[in-house]
Amino acid sequence: MRKNWVLLAVATGLFLGDPAHAEVKLSGSFVATRVCAATQSIKTAKNPGNVATEAGKTYDLLAGNKAMPTHYLIEVPGADPDRRWVKVTCGHLAGGQATEAPAAVPDKDAGKAAASAGGKPEYVLALSWQPAFCETKSKKPECRAQTAERFDAAHFTLHGLWPQPNGNFYCGVKASDRANDKPDRWNDLPAVTLDAATRQELDTVMPGTQSALERHEWIKHGTCSGMDQQAYFSAALALARTVNASPVRDLFVQNVGHDLTSDQIRGAFDAAFGQGAGDRVRVSCVKDPSNGRRMIGEITLGLAGVPGSDGKLADMLLASAATGNAGCPKGLVDAAGHQ
Repeated sequence: MRKNWVLLAVATGLFLGDPAHAEVKLSGSFVATRVCAATQSIKTAKNPGNVATEAGKTYDLLAGNKAMPTHYLIEVPGADPDRRWVKVTCGHLAGGQATEAPAAVPDKDAGKAAASAGGKPEYVLALSWQPAFCETKSKKPECRAQTAERFDAAHFTLHGLWPQPNGNFYCGVKASDRANDKPDRWNDLPAVTLDAATRQELDTVMPGTQSALERHEWIKHGTCSGMDQQAYFSAALALARTVNASPVRDLFVQNVGHDLTSDQIRGAFDAAFGQGAGDRVRVSCVKDPSNGRRMIGEITLGLAGVPGSDGKLADMLLASAATGNAGCPKGLVDAAGHQ
Protein backbone atom coordinates (compact mmCIF):
# COMPACT_ATOMS: atom_id res chain seq x y z
CA MET A 1 0.00 0.00 0.00
CA ARG A 2 2.81 2.42 0.92
CA LYS A 3 4.55 1.73 -2.38
CA ASN A 4 1.37 2.38 -4.35
CA TRP A 5 0.83 5.64 -2.46
CA VAL A 6 4.33 6.83 -3.29
CA LEU A 7 3.85 6.00 -6.96
CA LEU A 8 0.59 7.94 -6.96
CA ALA A 9 2.22 10.90 -5.26
CA VAL A 10 4.99 11.00 -7.82
CA ALA A 11 2.51 10.68 -10.67
CA THR A 12 0.41 13.56 -9.41
CA GLY A 13 3.33 15.84 -8.69
CA LEU A 14 3.03 15.92 -4.90
CA PHE A 15 6.77 15.38 -4.35
CA LEU A 16 8.05 18.72 -5.54
CA GLY A 17 11.52 18.98 -4.09
CA ASP A 18 10.35 19.45 -0.49
CA PRO A 19 9.34 16.60 1.85
CA ALA A 20 5.63 15.85 1.48
CA HIS A 21 5.03 16.56 5.15
CA ALA A 22 6.32 20.14 4.64
CA GLU A 23 3.24 21.02 2.56
CA VAL A 24 1.06 23.36 4.62
CA LYS A 25 -2.70 23.18 4.16
CA LEU A 26 -4.26 26.62 3.63
CA SER A 27 -7.73 27.94 2.95
CA GLY A 28 -9.22 31.05 1.44
CA SER A 29 -8.58 32.61 -1.94
CA PHE A 30 -5.62 33.54 -4.13
CA VAL A 31 -6.03 36.67 -6.27
CA ALA A 32 -3.68 36.72 -9.24
CA THR A 33 -2.15 40.11 -9.99
CA ARG A 34 -0.42 39.03 -13.19
CA VAL A 35 -0.20 36.21 -15.72
CA CYS A 36 1.96 33.39 -14.33
CA ALA A 37 2.54 29.77 -15.25
CA ALA A 38 0.41 27.42 -13.12
CA THR A 39 2.44 24.24 -12.99
CA GLN A 40 1.72 20.70 -11.90
CA SER A 41 5.19 20.47 -10.34
CA ILE A 42 7.42 23.10 -8.75
CA LYS A 43 10.59 21.10 -9.29
CA THR A 44 10.10 20.19 -12.96
CA ALA A 45 7.84 23.11 -13.97
CA LYS A 46 5.67 20.57 -15.82
CA ASN A 47 2.61 22.41 -17.10
CA PRO A 48 0.08 20.25 -18.97
CA GLY A 49 -2.02 22.48 -21.19
CA ASN A 50 0.28 25.50 -20.64
CA VAL A 51 -2.07 26.81 -17.95
CA ALA A 52 -1.55 30.33 -16.60
CA THR A 53 -3.25 32.53 -14.04
CA GLU A 54 -5.37 35.45 -15.24
CA ALA A 55 -4.62 38.85 -13.70
CA GLY A 56 -7.41 39.81 -11.33
CA LYS A 57 -8.98 36.36 -11.20
CA THR A 58 -9.65 34.68 -7.85
CA TYR A 59 -8.76 31.02 -7.27
CA ASP A 60 -9.47 28.65 -4.38
CA LEU A 61 -6.37 28.32 -2.19
CA LEU A 62 -5.37 24.80 -1.13
CA ALA A 63 -1.86 24.80 0.34
CA GLY A 64 1.61 26.30 0.52
CA ASN A 65 4.71 24.30 -0.34
CA LYS A 66 6.14 24.91 3.17
CA ALA A 67 5.61 26.99 6.31
CA MET A 68 7.15 30.06 4.65
CA PRO A 69 5.91 29.33 1.13
CA THR A 70 7.49 30.25 -2.15
CA HIS A 71 4.55 28.69 -4.04
CA TYR A 72 0.81 28.29 -3.43
CA LEU A 73 -1.29 25.34 -4.54
CA ILE A 74 -4.50 26.62 -6.13
CA GLU A 75 -7.45 25.11 -7.96
CA VAL A 76 -7.68 26.20 -11.61
CA PRO A 77 -11.14 25.32 -12.98
CA GLY A 78 -10.97 23.61 -16.36
CA ALA A 79 -7.29 22.65 -16.09
CA ASP A 80 -6.28 18.97 -16.15
CA PRO A 81 -5.18 18.40 -13.47
CA ASP A 82 -6.84 21.37 -11.80
CA ARG A 83 -4.50 21.52 -8.77
CA ARG A 84 -1.64 23.82 -9.80
CA TRP A 85 1.34 25.57 -8.19
CA VAL A 86 2.01 29.29 -8.65
CA LYS A 87 4.71 31.56 -7.25
CA VAL A 88 3.61 33.69 -4.30
CA THR A 89 4.78 36.79 -6.16
CA CYS A 90 2.05 36.22 -8.76
CA GLY A 91 -0.70 37.54 -6.49
CA HIS A 92 -2.00 37.90 -2.98
CA LEU A 93 -4.27 36.07 -0.58
CA ALA A 94 -7.74 37.37 0.11
CA GLY A 95 -11.27 36.49 1.14
CA GLY A 96 -11.85 37.60 4.70
CA GLN A 97 -8.92 36.45 6.81
CA ALA A 98 -7.59 34.14 4.11
CA THR A 99 -4.29 35.94 4.44
CA GLU A 100 -3.90 34.47 7.89
CA ALA A 101 -1.94 31.74 6.15
CA PRO A 102 1.82 31.45 6.76
CA ALA A 103 3.64 34.25 5.02
CA ALA A 104 5.76 34.05 1.94
CA VAL A 105 9.53 34.32 2.13
CA PRO A 106 10.38 38.05 2.11
CA ASP A 107 12.08 39.27 -1.01
CA LYS A 108 15.36 41.16 -1.06
CA ASP A 109 13.56 44.49 -0.71
CA ALA A 110 11.56 43.49 2.37
CA GLY A 111 11.22 46.40 4.75
CA LYS A 112 11.25 48.96 1.98
CA ALA A 113 7.92 50.30 0.77
CA ALA A 114 7.58 50.11 -2.99
CA ALA A 115 7.47 53.42 -4.78
CA SER A 116 4.84 54.43 -7.31
CA ALA A 117 5.69 56.17 -10.55
CA GLY A 118 5.55 59.40 -8.56
CA GLY A 119 8.03 58.10 -5.99
CA LYS A 120 5.43 57.62 -3.25
CA PRO A 121 5.28 54.51 -1.03
CA GLU A 122 2.58 52.03 -2.01
CA TYR A 123 0.08 50.11 0.11
CA VAL A 124 -2.93 47.86 -0.26
CA LEU A 125 -5.91 48.55 2.00
CA ALA A 126 -7.99 45.40 2.53
CA LEU A 127 -11.59 45.82 3.69
CA SER A 128 -13.79 42.80 4.41
CA TRP A 129 -17.53 42.29 4.17
CA GLN A 130 -17.74 40.46 7.48
CA PRO A 131 -21.04 38.57 7.01
CA ALA A 132 -19.50 36.70 4.06
CA PHE A 133 -16.34 35.98 6.02
CA CYS A 134 -18.42 34.55 8.84
CA GLU A 135 -20.20 32.20 6.47
CA THR A 136 -16.84 30.49 5.97
CA LYS A 137 -15.42 30.93 9.51
CA SER A 138 -18.51 30.54 11.69
CA LYS A 139 -16.59 29.11 14.66
CA LYS A 140 -14.41 32.17 15.15
CA PRO A 141 -15.32 34.26 18.24
CA GLU A 142 -16.10 37.35 16.19
CA CYS A 143 -18.49 35.32 14.03
CA ARG A 144 -20.24 33.50 16.85
CA ALA A 145 -20.96 36.90 18.38
CA GLN A 146 -22.09 38.60 15.18
CA THR A 147 -25.58 40.12 15.13
CA ALA A 148 -27.60 42.08 12.61
CA GLU A 149 -27.26 45.16 14.84
CA ARG A 150 -23.48 45.11 15.18
CA PHE A 151 -21.28 47.54 13.23
CA ASP A 152 -19.85 44.87 10.94
CA ALA A 153 -23.29 43.81 9.71
CA ALA A 154 -23.58 47.00 7.66
CA HIS A 155 -20.06 48.44 7.34
CA PHE A 156 -16.77 47.39 5.85
CA THR A 157 -14.38 45.98 8.40
CA LEU A 158 -10.64 46.48 8.50
CA HIS A 159 -8.60 43.50 7.45
CA GLY A 160 -5.27 45.19 6.98
CA LEU A 161 -3.01 47.86 5.53
CA TRP A 162 -0.20 46.16 3.65
CA PRO A 163 3.04 47.87 2.56
CA GLN A 164 4.03 46.80 -0.91
CA PRO A 165 5.49 44.97 -2.75
CA ASN A 166 3.84 41.68 -1.94
CA GLY A 167 6.33 39.74 0.16
CA ASN A 168 7.33 42.77 2.22
CA PHE A 169 6.65 40.97 5.50
CA TYR A 170 8.00 40.55 9.06
CA CYS A 171 10.46 43.43 9.15
CA GLY A 172 12.73 43.04 12.18
CA VAL A 173 10.46 40.37 13.67
CA LYS A 174 12.18 37.67 15.71
CA ALA A 175 11.91 34.05 14.64
CA SER A 176 9.80 32.98 17.62
CA ASP A 177 7.10 35.51 16.75
CA ARG A 178 7.12 34.46 13.10
CA ALA A 179 6.68 30.88 14.26
CA ASN A 180 3.65 31.89 16.36
CA ASP A 181 2.02 33.73 13.48
CA LYS A 182 -0.70 31.13 12.97
CA PRO A 183 -4.39 31.77 13.63
CA ASP A 184 -4.51 29.39 16.59
CA ARG A 185 -1.46 31.03 18.18
CA TRP A 186 -2.01 34.74 17.60
CA ASN A 187 -2.70 35.25 21.30
CA ASP A 188 0.93 34.21 21.87
CA LEU A 189 2.14 37.17 19.79
CA PRO A 190 3.14 40.42 21.55
CA ALA A 191 0.18 42.65 22.44
CA VAL A 192 -0.40 45.80 20.39
CA THR A 193 -0.21 49.02 22.44
CA LEU A 194 -2.71 51.72 21.47
CA ASP A 195 -4.37 54.64 23.18
CA ALA A 196 -7.83 53.99 24.60
CA ALA A 197 -9.78 55.72 21.81
CA THR A 198 -7.91 53.92 19.03
CA ARG A 199 -8.28 50.57 20.77
CA GLN A 200 -12.02 51.10 21.15
CA GLU A 201 -12.44 52.00 17.48
CA LEU A 202 -10.24 49.12 16.36
CA ASP A 203 -12.27 46.59 18.35
CA THR A 204 -15.35 47.84 16.48
CA VAL A 205 -13.97 48.21 12.97
CA MET A 206 -11.77 45.10 13.16
CA PRO A 207 -13.95 42.40 14.78
CA GLY A 208 -11.07 40.01 14.29
CA THR A 209 -9.40 41.54 17.35
CA GLN A 210 -11.47 38.94 19.20
CA SER A 211 -9.10 36.43 17.55
CA ALA A 212 -6.03 38.70 18.02
CA LEU A 213 -5.99 39.60 14.32
CA GLU A 214 -4.38 42.97 15.10
CA ARG A 215 -1.32 41.20 16.54
CA HIS A 216 -0.92 39.24 13.31
CA GLU A 217 -1.43 42.31 11.13
CA TRP A 218 1.17 44.26 13.07
CA ILE A 219 3.99 41.73 13.00
CA LYS A 220 3.41 40.66 9.40
CA HIS A 221 2.61 44.00 7.79
CA GLY A 222 2.80 46.90 10.23
CA THR A 223 6.44 46.26 11.05
CA CYS A 224 7.26 47.07 7.41
CA SER A 225 5.29 50.33 7.35
CA GLY A 226 7.89 52.59 8.93
CA MET A 227 5.26 53.65 11.49
CA ASP A 228 4.80 52.79 15.15
CA GLN A 229 1.74 50.82 16.25
CA GLN A 230 -0.34 53.86 17.15
CA ALA A 231 0.32 55.63 13.84
CA TYR A 232 -0.15 52.47 11.78
CA PHE A 233 -3.55 51.49 13.17
CA SER A 234 -4.74 55.11 13.34
CA ALA A 235 -3.94 55.50 9.63
CA ALA A 236 -5.66 52.24 8.69
CA LEU A 237 -8.75 53.17 10.69
CA ALA A 238 -8.90 56.62 9.08
CA LEU A 239 -8.87 55.06 5.62
CA ALA A 240 -11.57 52.54 6.54
CA ARG A 241 -13.63 55.33 8.10
CA THR A 242 -13.50 57.29 4.85
CA VAL A 243 -14.78 54.35 2.79
CA ASN A 244 -17.53 53.65 5.31
CA ALA A 245 -18.66 57.28 5.12
CA SER A 246 -18.90 57.12 1.32
CA PRO A 247 -21.54 56.03 -1.20
CA VAL A 248 -19.59 52.78 -1.61
CA ARG A 249 -20.82 51.58 1.77
CA ASP A 250 -24.34 52.79 0.91
CA LEU A 251 -24.25 50.70 -2.27
CA PHE A 252 -23.47 47.58 -0.27
CA VAL A 253 -26.11 48.23 2.38
CA GLN A 254 -28.78 48.88 -0.24
CA ASN A 255 -27.95 45.59 -1.95
CA VAL A 256 -27.78 43.20 1.01
CA GLY A 257 -29.24 39.92 -0.22
CA HIS A 258 -28.58 40.81 -3.86
CA ASP A 259 -25.67 40.56 -6.27
CA LEU A 260 -23.30 43.40 -7.04
CA THR A 261 -20.92 43.48 -9.97
CA SER A 262 -17.35 44.68 -9.84
CA ASP A 263 -18.31 47.35 -12.37
CA GLN A 264 -20.96 48.70 -9.99
CA ILE A 265 -18.47 48.75 -7.12
CA ARG A 266 -15.79 50.44 -9.19
CA GLY A 267 -18.36 52.95 -10.42
CA ALA A 268 -19.25 53.82 -6.83
CA PHE A 269 -15.57 54.50 -6.11
CA ASP A 270 -15.40 56.75 -9.18
CA ALA A 271 -18.43 58.67 -7.95
CA ALA A 272 -17.09 58.97 -4.41
CA PHE A 273 -13.39 59.62 -4.98
CA GLY A 274 -12.96 60.80 -8.55
CA GLN A 275 -12.92 59.34 -12.03
CA GLY A 276 -10.37 56.53 -12.19
CA ALA A 277 -10.46 55.70 -8.48
CA GLY A 278 -12.39 52.54 -9.25
CA ASP A 279 -9.55 51.30 -11.45
CA ARG A 280 -7.52 50.91 -8.26
CA VAL A 281 -10.08 48.59 -6.67
CA ARG A 282 -10.21 44.80 -6.86
CA VAL A 283 -13.08 42.61 -5.67
CA SER A 284 -12.56 39.18 -4.11
CA CYS A 285 -15.27 36.58 -3.62
CA VAL A 286 -15.60 33.57 -1.33
CA LYS A 287 -17.75 30.49 -1.71
CA ASP A 288 -20.46 29.68 0.80
CA PRO A 289 -19.58 26.16 1.99
CA SER A 290 -23.22 25.27 2.56
CA ASN A 291 -24.65 26.03 -0.87
CA GLY A 292 -21.84 27.19 -3.16
CA ARG A 293 -23.06 30.78 -3.39
CA ARG A 294 -20.39 33.24 -4.54
CA MET A 295 -20.26 36.09 -2.03
CA ILE A 296 -18.24 39.29 -2.01
CA GLY A 297 -15.74 38.75 0.77
CA GLU A 298 -13.33 41.64 0.39
CA ILE A 299 -12.32 44.70 -1.57
CA THR A 300 -8.70 45.76 -1.87
CA LEU A 301 -7.59 49.29 -2.73
CA GLY A 302 -4.25 50.21 -4.26
CA LEU A 303 -2.86 53.35 -2.60
CA ALA A 304 0.21 55.52 -3.08
CA GLY A 305 1.33 58.04 -0.48
CA VAL A 306 1.89 58.17 3.24
CA PRO A 307 -1.19 56.96 5.20
CA GLY A 308 -2.13 59.25 8.03
CA SER A 309 -0.63 62.32 6.40
CA ASP A 310 -2.69 65.22 5.05
CA GLY A 311 -3.25 63.31 1.82
CA LYS A 312 -6.85 62.25 1.23
CA LEU A 313 -7.95 58.74 0.25
CA ALA A 314 -8.96 60.06 -3.17
CA ASP A 315 -5.45 61.41 -3.74
CA MET A 316 -3.86 58.14 -2.61
CA LEU A 317 -6.09 56.09 -4.92
CA LEU A 318 -5.43 58.22 -7.97
CA ALA A 319 -1.68 58.35 -7.29
CA SER A 320 -1.39 54.56 -7.42
CA ALA A 321 -1.20 52.33 -10.48
CA ALA A 322 -4.42 50.99 -11.96
CA THR A 323 -5.03 47.34 -11.07
CA GLY A 324 -6.36 46.25 -14.46
CA ASN A 325 -8.78 43.37 -14.01
CA ALA A 326 -11.41 44.07 -11.36
CA GLY A 327 -11.31 40.56 -9.92
CA CYS A 328 -14.51 38.72 -9.07
CA PRO A 329 -17.08 39.89 -11.65
CA LYS A 330 -20.19 39.44 -9.47
CA GLY A 331 -21.07 38.29 -6.00
CA LEU A 332 -23.77 38.34 -3.36
CA VAL A 333 -23.75 40.96 -0.61
CA ASP A 334 -24.37 38.63 2.30
CA ALA A 335 -26.51 39.50 5.30
CA ALA A 336 -25.35 38.94 8.87
CA GLY A 337 -26.60 35.92 10.72
CA HIS A 338 -26.94 33.41 7.88
CA GLN A 339 -24.12 31.11 8.98
